[in-house]
Amino acid sequence: MDQRQELEKALCELKRITGIALEIPDDTEEDMGHALSQIRCLCTAYKEKYNKTDFLNGLMTGGIPSYDIQERASRLHINPEEERVLFLLESKDLDETVNEILKNLFPSRTKTYLVPVTEHTLAVLRPVRASETPDDVRRTAQTMVDTLNTEALMRVHLSYSCVINSLSDLQEAFRETSLALKVGKLFYSEQTVFPYNELGIGRLIYQLPASLCENFLKEIFGADIPNSFDEELLGTINRFFQNNLNIAETSRQLHMHRNTLIYRLDQIQKKTGLDVRLFEDAMTFKIATMVLNYLQAERKH
Repeated sequence: MDQRQELEKALCELKRITGIALEIPDDTEEDMGHALSQIRCLCTAYKEKYNKTDFLNGLMTGGIPSYDIQERASRLHINPEEERVLFLLESKDLDETVNEILKNLFPSRTKTYLVPVTEHTLAVLRPVRASETPDDVRRTAQTMVDTLNTEALMRVHLSYSCVINSLSDLQEAFRETSLALKVGKLFYSEQTVFPYNELGIGRLIYQLPASLCENFLKEIFGADIPNSFDEELLGTINRFFQNNLNIAETSRQLHMHRNTLIYRLDQIQKKTGLDVRLFEDAMTFKIATMVLNYLQAERKH
């Protein structure tokens, strides 16, 4: 493409995004080169000035080089060195209602930015107050989930990052929250909020090769590895684990007769050879079900 064609293309782009139509006289090659450079700068400046979300999205996905961050943030009146937390929210039904609810939770004066990532995920970049504690950040995350659940009647999963000191850390924070969301949904489905630093053994399992996971399951179950466990049975077992293997407390919470609970535990032992009333077997069963979930998710992909 020669310089005149490039200039025409740049003029079309300028008109598309600003509505301004310019005519450049057909002068020397040098004049056209200078005009082309100015028009491109004008297009870039216009996009940056009126599109903070594109800038922040580019930072999260690595589309903006580090040497450009300070200048471009300054043009957009975004403080590049303010302490912030990145929340990553996922739901099947993200729409304008969600944006309005979140805007009411975080008015513009708070300098909180809502950044669409995909059709089903939205990033919320929020400043951290000087007196704010990790528990306060957790409460903010839970408030977002509860508010959307109550006002928009939608099921939401949400992960959040550590406190970042600069916009240059945003890409790493995005990787962190994306991983927390994947691991949390896969291994801790009973939860809706997944802090970056509470992924536990799920983080470890998620990074294991599938072949190693399959060998582990063969050691536990032999050649007949189960595809899945009954959801109701798993719910009972998980509640049993949450109550530190306490039969009386688990049966009370589930409104279940003690003998019924013992029968279900016996069923697990018959199917797997693991007596989950014993700590070591309970731990093995918990890890095995997590590994099984991980392999099933991998096969779907």
